[in-house]
Amino acid sequence: MTLHIGVSLLVATSWAPAVRAADSAMFRGGPRHIGVYYGEGPSVLHGVKWKFHTGGEVVSSPVLSGATIYVGSGDHYLYALDAASGSLKWKFKTGSRVSSTPAVVDSVVYFLSYDSYVYAVHETSGRLLWKFKTLGERRFSASHLHGSEPAAEVMPDPFDLYLSSPVVADGRVYFGSGDHNVYALDVHDGKAIWTFRTGDVVHASPALADGVLYVGSWDSFLYALDAETGKLRWLFKSGEDHDLHNQMGFQSSAAVSDGIVYLGCRDSHVYALDAASGAQRWAMSTQGSWVVGSPAVRDGKVYLGTSDTGLFRALDAKTGIVRFTLSFKRWPIFSSPALAGHVAFFGTDEGKLVAVDLRDETVAWEFQTDGSRQHGASLTKTDGSPNYEEGNVDNFYDSLMVGVGRLRGAGAISSSPLVANGVVYFGSADGNVYALN
Repeated sequence: MTLHIGVSLLVATSWAPAVRAADSAMFRGGPRHIGVYYGEGPSVLHGVKWKFHTGGEVVSSPVLSGATIYVGSGDHYLYALDAASGSLKWKFKTGSRVSSTPAVVDSVVYFLSYDSYVYAVHETSGRLLWKFKTLGERRFSASHLHGSEPAAEVMPDPFDLYLSSPVVADGRVYFGSGDHNVYALDVHDGKAIWTFRTGDVVHASPALADGVLYVGSWDSFLYALDAETGKLRWLFKSGEDHDLHNQMGFQSSAAVSDGIVYLGCRDSHVYALDAASGAQRWAMSTQGSWVVGSPAVRDGKVYLGTSDTGLFRALDAKTGIVRFTLSFKRWPIFSSPALAGHVAFFGTDEGKLVAVDLRDETVAWEFQTDGSRQHGASLTKTDGSPNYEEGNVDNFYDSLMVGVGRLRGAGAISSSPLVANGVVYFGSADGNVYALN
């Protein structure tokens, strides 16, 4: 593994405050993506406040602006839902799946669709203001992906679930694209201000801090770009896998806290980098498991989930040393944790929303989605782990797709929770948006 090595070993000792609701109307609660929300979440589950059914998988994460929840769906729509009741206010149709998390700034909702457009629509009416077409959206692809046959065939990765979620600041919309570019658009007319070309698909969401964008690409580099000009400040090289093309690249989005960039990688590491120089502070190995979700950072700890090992972990933010681990029987955790009060919330591929009490480091409660209650038992082995084998009869790519699709039927929660006003909101592969209190 070749790493960008720096010399600075100083670590900041103060930690970013929680994000208030007014600042949280974008992915992970704000431009720095630290995943920390103001106020308390439900430490005890009372029930389902409401649920709203869409016509497709919901991997988009909900955002709250005013009294409205905004979220995308695989049925090609962006939805505006009443935060109190879940009733539909309006919906906006695109040409394909809406797998990015919207950002709402100054009465405008910005989001991406797999139809290769970035949209700006009015917050209260859903009226189209402008749209911008990229050079073409696509998933990460490689030959012999995950060891599948035919080995010479280029295959799209079925685990490339998300589109980049826009960050909006200072009159600009920043996002990555499957066309390998990072873009900055003018918020008023959607015209490109600058573009930066990477070596592969960019589906991570840029984090913005102190005039610098931090965004990873599937080319195995993390880029620090000047937000004003798009010029490269520095880049960091992660590990590679030249045999199976599955243990490489940045699918996780960065979180930036007090001069440190934290993010996971498909090379089975979590990294802490100096935000100014890109120097590596530490790297923690996950022993062969991807880190797809984005870390949450608070009070000197970094919280994250792992993929096929199904672990929720808290790391020391200064050293990367593991402080505690909870196991979820090898059900992957793609959902990024949300921290509110003394509770961390995240979803699993088993179709369960988990609340962890961070005081005693135990599971406070779990909620099972409709899809999980209906189909989970048939997709689970006797030891509680996922049954990957059934439906995936050989190592042919088509069988891999059947197996992945079958397990998604458990109502997987790939959406990252939003916590506001004592309610936790999230989407599920069963097509529902849930509000729990």
